[in-house]
Amino acid sequence: MGRRAGHGGWLPQRAGYILAALLALLAVGVAVVWWLRPGTTAINLAPEGTTPQADPLVEAPTETAAADVVVHVTGAVASPGVITLPAGARVDEAIAAAGGFAADADESLLNRAEVLRDGQQVYVPEVGEVPRAVEGGAGDVQSSPININTASAVQLEELSGIGPALAARIVSYREANGPFTSAEGLLGVSGIGQKKLEGLIEEITW
Repeated sequence: MGRRAGHGGWLPQRAGYILAALLALLAVGVAVVWWLRPGTTAINLAPEGTTPQADPLVEAPTETAAADVVVHVTGAVASPGVITLPAGARVDEAIAAAGGFAADADESLLNRAEVLRDGQQVYVPEVGEVPRAVEGGAGDVQSSPININTASAVQLEELSGIGPALAARIVSYREANGPFTSAEGLLGVSGIGQKKLEGLIEEITW
């Protein structure tokens, strides 16, 4: 009687050991499978037939275009006047835009590589002309116009493109023909044409 009872209690205990061992093996198998699984791949959830949209490009800010410069080219150039050029332009470009140097221009007195400033006056002297003084640098004009009826030859030399010889001819013409009644009266002086007069018009009175 006692042996049977002991044998009956041993069987359930053995079954429990076997079940525990099977569960342990199963856990190890799952762990191995999980460890050896291939790398996951991204799942494309976009509808079939469509392509994923790329991120919108962010446009780089563009630099604001620099303003032009307006300069007054006067003196011994082919076409004196007010000229508009791109910012950063140089004196040489302003002279070229004014038609280039006149035949009697003294190029040696200019810095042709100078960068222009807005409102600057570029004055090209004649050969033999004494450079006129201006207030505040090349960008400023003389403080008051010169009266061509009362100015001496020396004073007339302060005008754009007027050298000693031309100043003397203006005085001689004035003495022979009387006072000038307009700026156009200077056209009667040998050596003064329409283009040179245009360079003088803002600097004289009569």
